[in-house]
Amino acid sequence: MTARELTPADTKRRLINLFAVLVPPAGLATAMLLLWGTAIDAVSLTLFFAMSLVTAMGVTVGYHRLCTHRSFRTSATLRYMFAAAGSMAVQGPVITWCAEHRRHHLHSDGKDDPHSPHMAEHGSWGDGFGAMLRGAYHAHIGWLFAPRSRGLGRYSKDLRRDPVLVAADRHFRFWVVAGLVLPALIGGLVTLSLYGALLGFLWGGLVRVLAVHHVTWSVNSVCHLWGSRPFDSGDESRNNAIVGLLGFGEGWHNNHHAFPASARHGLRWWELDASYWLICALRAVGLATDVRVPTAERIQEQRDGRMARRGRGRRRPRRTAASRS
Repeated sequence: MTARELTPADTKRRLINLFAVLVPPAGLATAMLLLWGTAIDAVSLTLFFAMSLVTAMGVTVGYHRLCTHRSFRTSATLRYMFAAAGSMAVQGPVITWCAEHRRHHLHSDGKDDPHSPHMAEHGSWGDGFGAMLRGAYHAHIGWLFAPRSRGLGRYSKDLRRDPVLVAADRHFRFWVVAGLVLPALIGGLVTLSLYGALLGFLWGGLVRVLAVHHVTWSVNSVCHLWGSRPFDSGDESRNNAIVGLLGFGEGWHNNHHAFPASARHGLRWWELDASYWLICALRAVGLATDVRVPTAERIQEQRDGRMARRGRGRRRPRRTAASRS
């Protein structure tokens, strides 16, 4: 298969993604240069952690578990608020994000997976350490600069029938700007200084975007390369404890691929899943309903099936371009 030629829309998308990728590190570099004075304080750190929590939960709970997988239900108002919070993470409009992720699940680690570290559109990344690095780079960040996915509409028909998500998708740029302006306003008001506003913009805005970006992208790269595989999900998804902690439960990725519709990713008591804790809190006060989790029997069946296949020496092979076509 030959590479598709870049269209003007592809070029525009590349430039936007380049801006979104490069500006936050520039913000971090600026903040570090200012660190020699009083460039970080309790207000800046509070804004960084608070905005990281809000926007990351917007992605993990809102974009991912609520909108993409419909693992629970909530009101139209709360659905819009989650989509707005996810938009402030600067990872794309909600409907496009969900469609890309659904495509990932349907073709996980196959040639049509938009961000697999194992398989690209032209075939395997190859063998050896260099191939692994190329695949990891593509899965982590390189896929953002590939030609945009075609035919995403078929993965988002239900989402485009939801007026709340259509509105949130249309308001994406507003919420991106709001996610940068809000911490600057708070920093300025709390410290009563323009310098406080600048630090709020840097730490609660740009540096926060950088941190949330790379944690999210690590699910695509790290969690398809390194970790455990308690379930035979038919792909190379892995449970990675570090990403599980930093990603508020998203790093229990093999669990998620085994049970995609589950609101709970950390299936064992020690698999910390802060996103699921938030969903449980919403359910406790009546703001979340129809929370979907696999039964203990279903989880055990999946584990028993994997062990039986390993015992017979019939572990399901990793899917390749040939087997997926």
